[in-house]
Amino acid sequence: MKSAVENLTPTRVKLNVEVPFEELQPSIAEAYKSVASQIQVPGFRKGKVPSKLIDQRVGRGYVLETAINEGLNGWYQAAVQETGIRPLSRPEVEITEVPDPSATDGELKFHAEVDIRPEIELPDYAGIKVEVAAAESSEADVDKALDELRGRFGTLKSADRPAADGDFLTIDITASIEGSEVDSASGLSYQVGAGTMLEGLDEAVTGLSADEDAIFDTTLVGGDHAGEAAQVKVVVKAVKERELPEANDDFAQLASEFDTLAELREDLAKQAADSKTVEQGVEARDKVLDKLVEMIEVPVPESVVEEQLEQHFSAENNHGEGEHDTEEHRAEVKANTERAFQNEIILDAIAEKEEVNVTQNELIDYIVTTASQYGMDPNQFAQIIDQSGQVPMMVSEVRRRKALAVVLGQAEVTDSEGNKVDLSEFVRPGGEESSFEEAPAEEVSSEEATEAPKNDDPAAVKF
Repeated sequence: MKSAVENLTPTRVKLNVEVPFEELQPSIAEAYKSVASQIQVPGFRKGKVPSKLIDQRVGRGYVLETAINEGLNGWYQAAVQETGIRPLSRPEVEITEVPDPSATDGELKFHAEVDIRPEIELPDYAGIKVEVAAAESSEADVDKALDELRGRFGTLKSADRPAADGDFLTIDITASIEGSEVDSASGLSYQVGAGTMLEGLDEAVTGLSADEDAIFDTTLVGGDHAGEAAQVKVVVKAVKERELPEANDDFAQLASEFDTLAELREDLAKQAADSKTVEQGVEARDKVLDKLVEMIEVPVPESVVEEQLEQHFSAENNHGEGEHDTEEHRAEVKANTERAFQNEIILDAIAEKEEVNVTQNELIDYIVTTASQYGMDPNQFAQIIDQSGQVPMMVSEVRRRKALAVVLGQAEVTDSEGNKVDLSEFVRPGGEESSFEEAPAEEVSSEEATEAPKNDDPAAVKF
């Protein structure tokens, strides 16, 4: 078999394939068996009809057509392997020549147009310069953290006054559309200012005392009428305020492993400083990726964008959100799709250049983290992704994150005040050496994923 690639665009090729008659013979033999199992000829058992009788009954042309149809995908895949292209879409195949059914020679010729992953040239990305916001924790940050900790140990007490921001309410709500009640709920707990229930609710309940009500217009976010405009009546049944424990040594002993408030505040100050460093690291990471996209031109195949748009809006329509299918929303989804594709191509290329591998522990840690984001048991989540064949996709994601960590580790990061920012703790927690080059890639089954040792290479943790 011969195959050749003709470049049509940076992301689309035409694969020209020639299959000689001798390589068609195995498929022709299988086609005779397939046809023999489908026809009945008196005097012969099913599946044992001689080839000559099959030619008489259905014609050799039909057998040849069957052989080509059944073998086409295999020849296409072989051509893909031979040429080294990396397809992204289903091929559009056209058969241009077939052997004469009456002859015993000739060849099959076909071409396939397909979108492929673009090849890119990586520039020198060592020493990319980015600026991040200055990160100095203050006493206000410590006070805020201490108040949040006190809030965890606070108690609620009834307040005989109008509701204010931060208060905890017990409410009843009734939703109506065009005067007809469509939903209701009683005894709901809600914190004023949380913004977690219905748009307009915070404004409606602020200033209401117990047994007072208000009516406001909103858009429903759940149930059979999700996305529809409605009028909602809210009745405040109770107003409560949180009473915080006094910040003293006794509280420090109750809420932490420290004996004194001073020790607790010192630890909170360290946590605040670490949090600021993480914020700087995240900002630097995002800006480094932005710089890479600016430096490297990555053409995006139309099929990738079209497929993502179709999937996105098909899912929205299935969930009753078809009204979001606007020109602006489509432009946003398209831009996000193109950017995600560019990120993927760039980071895959860097991972190959830097010979980045993924350890079993890193993959398990990523699975555990992702499972927690979905609120799932890690073992159950691992089994689902294993059964659905998504483990390679997860390996690729961890590998890209590590590739980005490599570039970030080489970047020159300064803050807005001109100070050099050391992100070594962000890229390598605890100052440990990264195992980027040393760790061999391993496949992980769902059974192996049931044990989750601590990740010994940090990139996946931070990213």
